[in-house]
Amino acid sequence: MNKKISKPPVDLPGGFIDRKEKELVIRDFLIKQIKEVMTMYGFEFLETPSFEYTESLGKFLPDKDRPSEGVFSFEDGKKWLSLRYDLTAPLARFTAKNFDNLSRPFKRYQLGTVWRNEKPGPGRFREFLQFDADYVGTNNLLADSELCVLMTEILEKCGLANNEFNIKISNRKLSKGLLEDLEIIDQEQQSTSLRAIDKLDRVGIDGVKLLLGKGRKDKSGDFTEGAKLQDKQISKIIEFLNSKGLDQLERIDCKNQLFQEGISELKQIIKNFKFFKFNNYKIDPAVVRGLEYYTGPIFEAELTFKVKNEKGLDIEFGSIGGGGRYDDLVKRFKNQDCPAVGISIGLDRLLYALSQKNIFNFDQKCPVLICVLDNKFMDYYFKILNSLRSNNINSEIYSGSSNFKAQLKYADKRGCKYVIICGEDEVSKELVTLKNLVIGSEISEDIESREDWKKSKDAQKTFAFSDLIKEIKK
Repeated sequence: MNKKISKPPVDLPGGFIDRKEKELVIRDFLIKQIKEVMTMYGFEFLETPSFEYTESLGKFLPDKDRPSEGVFSFEDGKKWLSLRYDLTAPLARFTAKNFDNLSRPFKRYQLGTVWRNEKPGPGRFREFLQFDADYVGTNNLLADSELCVLMTEILEKCGLANNEFNIKISNRKLSKGLLEDLEIIDQEQQSTSLRAIDKLDRVGIDGVKLLLGKGRKDKSGDFTEGAKLQDKQISKIIEFLNSKGLDQLERIDCKNQLFQEGISELKQIIKNFKFFKFNNYKIDPAVVRGLEYYTGPIFEAELTFKVKNEKGLDIEFGSIGGGGRYDDLVKRFKNQDCPAVGISIGLDRLLYALSQKNIFNFDQKCPVLICVLDNKFMDYYFKILNSLRSNNINSEIYSGSSNFKAQLKYADKRGCKYVIICGEDEVSKELVTLKNLVIGSEISEDIESREDWKKSKDAQKTFAFSDLIKEIKK
């Protein structure tokens, strides 16, 4: 008895999706808007490879013995390679490699796919298109301020209203300085504490308390190990997170120098905003950003409206972009100071949110379908096809082997606006019969034959071949 051969799965791994034309057309529109803004702001376009050496991607990798955690990696000979986790670490590597030939500040932007080996969720993919804009080689906080303004302009150009998002700003020096003041000096404990703070929007203040303590179990039963801080340390951090605006932050009893530097830098950024007449921001100490290479001011773009998940339930979508200052990242590759600051926007995540607003109305570029009634008329069909294409009209000859009714169903399913039908009468007299399917919505169910078709007069007309282009372009 023959064993049944199993078929490979048709499902995709979690966090990966197929994208059809409608989504891709909208995504191309978003890319076009971004490129126009970046050109206006004077940024250069850059592209880097999808793979980097794992050790080049940064210290956010949690363990040298587990190089694939957080990233997708494989061993190539004696070296580990990883799909890039973001576009910032590759930029730092590129800057170090080309340091002497770059004009500084080096203003670059990049669009590229990135991969993250993390738990997926609504609008949170493991493969997605990302946009980055960075200033490399300047510690002037005017660059930080302009990037916040730039991010706002891009989001508005892509279709978000000014009141549908805001830019949250903070400073990594605040949280790190506070942890130092609380004598939380163990590097692992600091990192765990910062990750807990970063999850405030997702787990709430009580969830952060658990993550700062022994740990937290989520709804799926997964347990996240906590920072194991003392109660008085947790209380001080919660006071910090509940602070609203600079005034309350300044009243926190923390004399740490790093903390005070963070306050001073935020004041300068806000002062710079006035030059740009920019006010779509708020101070939020809970913003720490997940990547450990941030060293100073940090920013996050957050939606103010809810979106629906795959179950149709309204959820808080959270961040669609962000960034910050990373003054030490280039130094990992080259023993030279090179301060830098940048922003990122996840375009597929932004697309997920925008698709629920129903603001895009793109006409799909569906072809004019030339039906095949008899293969002996193929010369005439190709004469029509060549005429359409030479006039930049999307068109195709039906390439299947089905009957007339099935061809109409095919056109209907493709969303074709027009079909062309030429039988013996049309070919012999150099005529063309054109049917408008948008008007003639009765197709596919009621039409069984060429004769039925000819009885359906409302949405079709017959005319000379020489008038075809004029009729379609009406």
